[in-house]
Amino acid sequence: MDHTANSLEGWALVLGASSGFGEAASLSFASAGMDIIGVHLDRRSTMPNVERVRSEIERRGRSALFFNINAADEAKRQATLDAVAEQLGPKSVRVLLHSLAFGTLLPLWSDTEGASLLTKRQLDMTLDVMANSLVYWTQDMNRRDLFAHHGRIYAMTSAGSTSVWSGYGAVSAAKSALEAHVRQLAVELAPNSITVNAICAGVTDTPALRKIPDAEAMVATALRKNPHDRLTTPADVADSLLALAQPCTHWLTGNTLYIDGGEIVGG
Repeated sequence: MDHTANSLEGWALVLGASSGFGEAASLSFASAGMDIIGVHLDRRSTMPNVERVRSEIERRGRSALFFNINAADEAKRQATLDAVAEQLGPKSVRVLLHSLAFGTLLPLWSDTEGASLLTKRQLDMTLDVMANSLVYWTQDMNRRDLFAHHGRIYAMTSAGSTSVWSGYGAVSAAKSALEAHVRQLAVELAPNSITVNAICAGVTDTPALRKIPDAEAMVATALRKNPHDRLTTPADVADSLLALAQPCTHWLTGNTLYIDGGEIVGG
C-alpha cells in the first residue's frame, strides 16, 4: 500500500506491539508518519524480534518508545502512562490500538475423565487481559489528557465472539465483553471527539491462532469461505487501520468492523 497518500502525525500507542496485528499496525502507522509507543510482554528469547520491530520503526524516520510490561498489571500501566505523559505531554496520542492476545484455551466442561477444565482464575485473567484492560488503559489515558483531538481507539476482536470453537470459551467471552466495552466507550467518549471501534479480522496465521485447538480446521474453513481464496494477513488489517485513522472518519464509531476479505459472508 502507498502510505504517502495516507499521512498521519502524532503518536500511536499499541498494546501488543511486538507481533501479529500489533506489529503490522505499528510499522504501517510509522510508514505513514506516526511515532510509536509499543507495549509488549516478551521474554529474552523473543526480544530479538522486538528489537527488529523497533529498528524498522526508526528506519522509517519515526521514534519508538517501547515498554516490556504486562499490560494488565495496574502498577505497570500507571508507571508506563506516567512516563508517556512526562515525555510527550498532553494531547499527544492520536491512536490507541488494543491488540492483546493472552488467554486460557480450555473447555468449560468435558465428560472425559481427568480433563483439564477452565478455572475461575483463568477465566478472570482472560477477561481482564483481553477485554477489561481496554477500559483501564482508556480511563488512565483520559485522566492524563493524553488523547489528541479526534483521537481513535481500536480493539481487536474475532468471529469467536459469536461462534463456538474448541477450547475458546474464555476468549469468546472476553471478545464479547470487549465489543460491549467498545460500544459503551463510543457513547461516553463522543463528547471528547474520540471514536471507538472493534476490528474483527478474518482468520489470520498469527502466533495466537496457532495456540487454538483445531486451528488447522479453522484455517481450512476460512480458505473455503473466503472469496479471495486466501487467509487474511496482518498487513491487510494494518492497511485498513491506517485508512480508518484518517481525520475524515470522525463519524464512524461504536461499530464492529470486519476486515476479512468477505470471509464472514462467504459460503
